[in-house]
Amino acid sequence: MKARQLIVGTLAAVGAAGLIGAMGFAVVGVSARADPPAFEKTLARAARHWMIPRAARRAQNPVAAGPEVLDSSMRHWADHCASCHGNDGKGDTAIGRGTYPRAPDMTLAATQKLSDGELFWIIENGVKLTGMPAWGNGSLDDESESWELVHFIRHLSEITAEELRFMEHLNPVSREELEQQLEIERFLAGETNDPPKTETEKHHH
Repeated sequence: MKARQLIVGTLAAVGAAGLIGAMGFAVVGVSARADPPAFEKTLARAARHWMIPRAARRAQNPVAAGPEVLDSSMRHWADHCASCHGNDGKGDTAIGRGTYPRAPDMTLAATQKLSDGELFWIIENGVKLTGMPAWGNGSLDDESESWELVHFIRHLSEITAEELRFMEHLNPVSREELEQQLEIERFLAGETNDPPKTETEKHHH
C-alpha cells in the first residue's frame, strides 16, 4: 500500500511539475524577467514538497547548534550562498533577482516553515527548473556542512547588523573590485601617478 501511495504521489508531483512548466510558458514565455504568477508559486511549492522523499522530510538535524556551528555556517554562507541569496537571506542580489523563480526571501514563512530535513535535502540535491543547484557530493563532511547551513537559515530572521558587516569581508570579490584593489596597490607602490577611480567615476560619461 505504501509503495502504491508513493508511486501515485510521485506521478502526481511529476504531473504538477509539467503543468507548472506549461502554464508558466503560456503566461510569460521563456523570459526570466517576469515574476512567476501566484498560482505557479503555489503549484511549484506543492510539487517540490511531494518530490522530496517522506523520510528525508522527517530527518532530524544531527548537528547540534552552538556558537562554533553558527560561525562556521556563517562563513560558508557568505562565501558560497550570498551571491544569490544575499548575506541576509533576502535574495536581493543581481543574481537572485535574475533567476526564475526569484531567489526567495528565506526569512519568510515559506522557507522557515520547511522542516530541517526539507532544507537539508534542497541544499544537497537542488531544485529542478530553478536557479538552485545541487551542492551535495555524498561525503560525510559535505553533509555536515549542509546541516550546519540549516542552522544558519534558521538564524537569518534574527541576524544582526554586526554579523552582516562581518560577512561582507567574507564575500567573493568581483572582477571590478579586484581591478580597483590592484589600481590602489599600484598607486601606493608608486607605479602610477593617477589615483584610482571610484566606481561612480568609472561609470560617469
